[in-house]
Amino acid sequence: MAVNYLLLIDDSDIDNMINRRIIEKNGFAAQVVIKKSARAALDFLVETFNREPEALPDLIFLDIRMPDMDGFGFLDAFAHLDKSIHKRCKIAMLSSSIDADDHRRALENPFVVRFLNKPLTSQALNEVI
Repeated sequence: MAVNYLLLIDDSDIDNMINRRIIEKNGFAAQVVIKKSARAALDFLVETFNREPEALPDLIFLDIRMPDMDGFGFLDAFAHLDKSIHKRCKIAMLSSSIDADDHRRALENPFVVRFLNKPLTSQALNEVI
């Protein structure tokens, strides 16, 4: 098990189903929680932190292209959360974007530890470890 608890943020049901299957098949995370919007994920993180800080996810897989608030909007809002959340939750962008600017912006963000291309693969999971 690479991580105990993973939060997957993606608005696509199909991508979520595929990514969860790959994560489970590879024994990558003991628990996977899915949020279909950046706002729902931010609310989830704040609620979890306020209720039980030790229950925060170890790793977040974050999509870039989402309606309402995209992955970069999530990162901007994440920066304003409690520093304890920053320390606990590492973020990997998981996107189908081939835009070099998206890749650069993601990796320049201090909270992003890795940029992964969809579809998620066993090899990509090994790179995150």
